[in-house]
Amino acid sequence: MNFLFVHQNFPGQFRHVAKALAEMPEHRVVGIGESANLKGRLSLHPRINVMGYQPKRGASPETHHYIRDFEGAVRRGQEVARVAFELRKKGFRPDLVISHPAWGESFFLPDIFPDARHIGYFEYFYRSSGGDIGFDPEFPSSFDDRLKVRIKNTTQLLSLDSADAGISPTLWQQSRYPKEFHSKIRVIHEGVDTNVVAPDENASIDIDGAHFIRGDRVITYVARNLEPCRGVHVFIRAIPLIQELCPDARIVIIGGDDVSYGRRPTAGTTYRSLYCDEVKDVADWSRVHFTGRLPYNRYLKILQLSSAHVYLTYPFVLSWSMLEAMAAGCVVIGSATPPVQEVITHAENGLLVDFFDREELARTVAGVVNNQSQHEQIRQSARQTILDRYDLHTKCLPELLRYLIG
Repeated sequence: MNFLFVHQNFPGQFRHVAKALAEMPEHRVVGIGESANLKGRLSLHPRINVMGYQPKRGASPETHHYIRDFEGAVRRGQEVARVAFELRKKGFRPDLVISHPAWGESFFLPDIFPDARHIGYFEYFYRSSGGDIGFDPEFPSSFDDRLKVRIKNTTQLLSLDSADAGISPTLWQQSRYPKEFHSKIRVIHEGVDTNVVAPDENASIDIDGAHFIRGDRVITYVARNLEPCRGVHVFIRAIPLIQELCPDARIVIIGGDDVSYGRRPTAGTTYRSLYCDEVKDVADWSRVHFTGRLPYNRYLKILQLSSAHVYLTYPFVLSWSMLEAMAAGCVVIGSATPPVQEVITHAENGLLVDFFDREELARTVAGVVNNQSQHEQIRQSARQTILDRYDLHTKCLPELLRYLIG
């Protein structure tokens, strides 16, 4: 069979399944991604042919602000269509097209490959309530924001209509989509490679000239970017009380200073600098380590030696990092928000706190750090949850392959 994967940041969520299909000699796999994101990236597999496209431009300044994203998606879809036409001219006819529809890349693929089965990765459907919008009173949504959301979903609604089937990684994320499409969307997570992401009693790492080993009192926090959607404001504001309650603990914060989700801070600043400035005179910064983004092996070592791992999120897309922290045997202190509650049961395989209550967060973190031996069962249960529900090799990848090829 011939497979075409389309993702602006290829392979994105398709890493494991595209590689698995490429390892089967009876299949041919092609990927399409944005050229700028593909540049310098190591090959996923020698049998995967990856083609790039270059978006010409986004929306014009004159475009109504509700539909600027949509115009940009249409333009992006046109560039992907040009690449798809070239593939067709060369004789490539996909049996399955698997795409992430959020950026408009798959708009015209059903017209170019009408005989293929088209499957969308439906990650998140925006709504004016019950999700990230309007959740945080520190960042209130306006009536204009709520109206704009209806247009924001246009790209996905068109893809839902044209797709033959879909995938969503969690039940809660699937539930955000209109009910009439639920039967079209199968819940299958990408999976966690628990052979790689596993506890390591000998884990150690050097950070900022300090040497850390498993057993040290280390509090960890991870986000792709340090932003309110992932609770960075709550966590940084909790640091002084955490340090008061855990005077010999170190805090390691992994993440970049860009913005992945939500509005950007004032020009010339970052959310990290904003919230650090708030507590700059009451926190001991010699015991806080901001690493920025890390190579995967270093990120994993930090999870493996974590005493307590903090994961906060708005009701939004569930991060891979939380599941990987559980697979590594961390005690996760997570926000009591729907995507987290789907995975973590309080006091069984993790601990849950109110997203906004930084005092509860600090005291819960201290309770774990200062009594590590009492939380060994939670560590074991956390990993077992991932083995039972999200393991790549025994659960998620086999289910996804069956869904794709039977």
